[in-house]
Amino acid sequence: MVSREQNRGSLQEKFQLLRSATNSHAQSETSIIMDASKYIQNLKKKVERFKEDTAAEQSSSEPTDPTTPMVKVETLEKGFMIKVFSGENQPGMLVSVLEAFEDMGLDVLEARVSCTDSFSLHAMGVKCLYDLLNTNELTLR
Repeated sequence: MVSREQNRGSLQEKFQLLRSATNSHAQSETSIIMDASKYIQNLKKKVERFKEDTAAEQSSSEPTDPTTPMVKVETLEKGFMIKVFSGENQPGMLVSVLEAFEDMGLDVLEARVSCTDSFSLHAMGVKCLYDLLNTNELTLR
């Protein structure tokens, strides 16, 4: 008899754990199980959406043509970070990128470049230092 009561108590504890894990407010065991089933289905949908979003993000960030450079621009507190990547290095690519920076009035303060098989550039900089001095956005020490 004790064994049967212990099993019943253990089962009740497990239902309470399931109820709290699934945020169920149900009282009956059947309703708790139904809520848990719905909770699991919602989790599965979230996982699928996450997989789809991740796959879409990866496919959109990879250029279809390896010679097409991928460019990402991040704004920093007082400047920018530009990342340029191309699966294939082409002659003159670095010069073209630096000329584009110059045409946009951007001064590169620090850069890392790799031009072996692929092309990769990480550049940090600010808009033209001359413009910053004229707008009092930069103070010299």
